[in-house]
This record gives sequence, structure tokens and C-alpha cells, in this order.
Amino acid sequence: MHLKGKLSCVGVSDPGRVREHNEDTIGTDADIGLVVLADGMGGYKAGEVASGIAVRTLMSLLKEAVDREDLRVRDTTSDLSRPGILLRDAIHRANMLINQTARTQAHCEGMGTTVVAGLFFDDRLTVAHVGDSRLYRLRDAELSRVTQDHSLMHELVARGFYTPQQAQRAAAKNYVTRALGVEPTVEVDVTEIPVMPDDLYLLCSDGLSDMVEDDDIQLTMNTFGANLSTLARQLVLLGNDNGGRDNISVVLVRVLDGFPARRGVIERVRAMFS
Repeated sequence: MHLKGKLSCVGVSDPGRVREHNEDTIGTDADIGLVVLADGMGGYKAGEVASGIAVRTLMSLLKEAVDREDLRVRDTTSDLSRPGILLRDAIHRANMLINQTARTQAHCEGMGTTVVAGLFFDDRLTVAHVGDSRLYRLRDAELSRVTQDHSLMHELVARGFYTPQQAQRAAAKNYVTRALGVEPTVEVDVTEIPVMPDDLYLLCSDGLSDMVEDDDIQLTMNTFGANLSTLARQLVLLGNDNGGRDNISVVLVRVLDGFPARRGVIERVRAMFS
């Protein structure tokens, strides 16, 4: 599967105004439709190690799998698409590697990372994530959040203890309830959504989403969306202008054209009579 010329991708990662080190890692491969962002945590530079393992593992395993496998096959047991299974299994592999490293390397003890990854295939986007790094979609000037944070604050909002506005100002909003590497196993949320030409997708660490309201993210994307490099810089600038208390990372993907999967003869005939 190759999507050359179908997607435009830009990624920027910035340490922010407070942290000495940047523990975020990003990865993009527009030709296979893969984007990954991880926000590391724990110890002196250990978060950087965890996020780096996560992104390198996903980029390597997905590149190999996309070149080798038929992504049109759907798993009847889990009802996941092949891209969903590949992303889920790659995140499980990354979790195991990070957990092993944390247990065997003293300077990495207690490290972990969030991850959000997207794989574009057959006019769809499959998203897998753990933690509070987010993926948004801008379509027809309206911003919608595709992922739901795995955080204590999200659970408290869902149960009615806080309003979303109160949660934005709460002190405990950064406490994540799931992260890679903390335990030997981790639960991965997988979502699949349809994609349309001119859609604009944003992956970001909480260094952006904690500093900037969704309404302001939407306004910035609508204002600067014609140039992804400019938009990425503006989002980082906005996060820093609002305090820059954490590392700020963004990955932007513009869908330039449709990318339906090629169908075999039997599938084409079946589609004619369905």
C-alpha cells in the first residue's frame, strides 16, 4: 500500500518554556499513511527513552507490515480491520519493550509514555491510542475530537464531578490512567473513521491541549490551515504564549485526494450485486 501524493504531513516538537528536556517523540511516513506521537514521562530523560521506543517500534513494525500484508482483510473474531490489529499489536510490542527496559535499566525505572497513532487506508483512518495525547479532525471548519483521554479528569467529567471548563483549570488534569510501559500489558483503544479529501487531522501532546482551548485550536487551524508548516508553528507558539509548561508536539495531516483500496475481480463482481 502506497499513498504517495494523497497526504501532506508536517510534524513539530518543541520543549516549551519550562522543561529542560523534550520527552515527546513524533514520526510520520506519508507514503504509507502512518503518523505517530508519544509523550514520555518519568525520570531524568527516561521519558524521552520511552517515547522514542514507542515511536521507533510502531514506525518499524508498521512499515514492514504494510509492505507485506493485505490490509483489506478484516478479523472476524475481534471485528477489527487489519490496520487496527497492526496498530494494536505494535503498541503491545512497544509496551513490552518499554516495560522490560524500565525493569532492567536503573535510570529508566518508572518511565512510561502515551501514544496516539493513525494509519490511513482505503479512504479510512484507523486510530489507536493510550493515554491523553489526542487526535482531532477538522472538517468543513468544524473541529471534533476523535480520541478520548485516558485520564482521571476525563473519568471525573464523564461521571459529572466536573464540567469540561472546570477540568481545563483543575490541578489533577494531567494524571493519566493508562500509559505504555507502566505494566506488562496495556489496553489499547482502536477507532476507525471515514476520511474525506480536504480533511485536516491534528495529533498533539497535552502540552498543546492543556494550554489551548479547543475553540482556539479550531480558530488557529481555520486561519492558518492552508500552509501546514505555518499552522504547526502557530499552534506551538500559541501553547508557549499561554505558558508553555510542558513539551508541545503536533503532527498535521491534510488529505489531498481519495485513496480507495484496489479491489480484486471477485470483490468488484460482489460489489456490483450488493
